[in-house]
Amino acid sequence: MEWQFDGGVGATLATGRGDVRLTARSAPADPGTTLVCSPVRARELAAALLRAADEAERAQPVERVSVAARELRRGDVRDSDRSMTVERVRVQGDTVQVTWRSDTGRSWTQEYAAGTDIGLRRRA
Repeated sequence: MEWQFDGGVGATLATGRGDVRLTARSAPADPGTTLVCSPVRARELAAALLRAADEAERAQPVERVSVAARELRRGDVRDSDRSMTVERVRVQGDTVQVTWRSDTGRSWTQEYAAGTDIGLRRRA
């Protein structure tokens, strides 16, 4: 995978035999700096990046929204002190089952009345 940002800055992510390589460039002609890590360390890095992104989002003012439970979508993020992302929504008449996943990977299902307002920090 490759990401290009403004001014030729970017990053490349590649997998090898049992390792992951992340190369970051600060300019178009820059060969970049490469970080090589095991799959376990790559998962730790990904989790740390998710936590940092959540912290950065919480630090900036955002316009929060509320939606009825029946309107939740996969990827919606709950407005709370902990990151909770919608994984699955199942509407059953006047009841909605929502499966949430925390940033630590924990998953659980809650049941709501279909019209219950749910506060969101980020809309998918």
